[in-house]
Amino acid sequence: MSKTNDTFSPLSAKHIVPGNHAESDYFALIRDLLAKRKTCTVGDPGYVSIQREIDKVYALIKDEIITNRSNPIREVSFGTSGWRGIIGKDITCRSIAQVTLAIIALYQELSSSSELTDPLGVQTLEEARRRGCVVGYDNRFGGDFFAQSVIDVLTSNGFTVHFAGESTTGALSAAMLDLHAAFSVNLTPSHNPLDYAGYKYNAADAGPASSILTTRITENARKLISEGNEISLNPDKSLVKPFSALDSWKNLVRKGCSSHGIDYDAIVKEFIATEDIVVAVDSVHGASRVHIRSLFNDQETDRLIHIRSDSDPTFGGIAPEPSAANMVMVKQTLAMRKEPLKLGVIIDPDADRIRFTDGANEISMNEFGAMCYHYLHEVKKKKGMVAKTVATSNFANALASSFGEEVFEPRVGFKEFKPVINKALVYFEESDGISMTGHTPEKDAYIGLFAAMDMVMHLKKNLGEYLVDLKEAYGSYFPDRDGVVVSQQGDELKETLAILQKYDEGSSILIGGIDKKIKKVIAIDGRKMIFEDDSWIMIRPSGTEPKVRFYVEARTEEGKNTLFDAAKAMLAEIGLI
Repeated sequence: MSKTNDTFSPLSAKHIVPGNHAESDYFALIRDLLAKRKTCTVGDPGYVSIQREIDKVYALIKDEIITNRSNPIREVSFGTSGWRGIIGKDITCRSIAQVTLAIIALYQELSSSSELTDPLGVQTLEEARRRGCVVGYDNRFGGDFFAQSVIDVLTSNGFTVHFAGESTTGALSAAMLDLHAAFSVNLTPSHNPLDYAGYKYNAADAGPASSILTTRITENARKLISEGNEISLNPDKSLVKPFSALDSWKNLVRKGCSSHGIDYDAIVKEFIATEDIVVAVDSVHGASRVHIRSLFNDQETDRLIHIRSDSDPTFGGIAPEPSAANMVMVKQTLAMRKEPLKLGVIIDPDADRIRFTDGANEISMNEFGAMCYHYLHEVKKKKGMVAKTVATSNFANALASSFGEEVFEPRVGFKEFKPVINKALVYFEESDGISMTGHTPEKDAYIGLFAAMDMVMHLKKNLGEYLVDLKEAYGSYFPDRDGVVVSQQGDELKETLAILQKYDEGSSILIGGIDKKIKKVIAIDGRKMIFEDDSWIMIRPSGTEPKVRFYVEARTEEGKNTLFDAAKAMLAEIGLI
């Protein structure tokens, strides 16, 4: 263990047990230090001193990542977004290697298990080895060490590795398609807090892995971890092929232009030539910071403003997600600009989520996804359906109905779009994820950014103005979400919520003193009750905690609160709150 522990301030005594990683809570100490750092001015002696202390803590975490031979404190659970856990406690070089072996076992089973052929997208182990694996990581502390563990295991087992280094989820997904790779590993926990690392696995279709694969990975990993055998490695450096995932992303967008109409090169050229637009991108210190300038061909212009573009695995002490609170810096930046056309975005650490603003109006994915569908369908003249998760605004439904097109509305989770990839023009979810036909089956912030730029420059309107036009034509929708902690979880909670089945089509619910009749119920993911005015309430249990989540959509801004009140009253009636 590092000897730097002796030089810590007294604050460390609350969280560090010298010589004992297991009993030390390093990230609690980092949070305390970040709180102190916020009281200092960047660059002054106090700030520099606190930063030195943070660096010392990370030195201890590095040692824990490399040397910790204990099992993860929480069992490995590989879900839709892969596996997430605490750096150094759950996710270490050893546990990363074990999970990688669990994935390799899938390909080794191909010769005896035909049910894996379709979901994996390869026929044999040898095919998977030859086509190889795309490997990358985001800006989380330890990402480079974790990636090396993955690479060492893969090459020791004869797999070619296309190594992207630090990159984004969308770029790595594009790289899989561009390189015709067999699968990918992305070391990221997406928008989770600073103490988390993660492990995303995509099979050959370049989208989130299917349930049969994630279940098998979980089973394999738990077995390997419980056995606790030493991992024998003989890495082959000749199998590692470094490459640019961003170049692959550009290649894919160019190839897909005939499908989606987003002409990447023309958009960049027009932006550089157009003096009346400014674009502000907040990377929140995440992996997109390594790409933004290159996305714009490294052109020198003060109309591309890159915010929080430096490397900081603490994210400046904020929750690294596209949120209204985190959007403030982008809005303040745009407010100081004189250009009439303004576009601001905030992107999460692995750049699979994005939120928009024109400086005056914040545009969530509930709205932007529908706007993008309208733009592709009506302006780009691309015909086709729209896909959005069941918890997402019905604004897109209104558009599709007007166009005479279908809506694909699956349960929450981007992998649920698999049946309509390259059939729907746009697929998106309310939690800020989007992609489109001819592009990746993974959500990708970059395609959202360039679609927004195309809208603004082509229409000569800010996003807020475009949204007003669409609301005047198709009606206004006001989505929101909330949740409450309850006394149950898991199967018990699901069983209790099943009582809500009495609220069926034709029955009524008291909302704001008025009985509203339910015209349609969607029960694929919780219970979504749609009323005759197209407002709705959706109630679903959390899959990981004792909590019930509400999603609502009103036809007026004020109506959201009455829908939330009604949802809570329904839970009170069945004894959950």
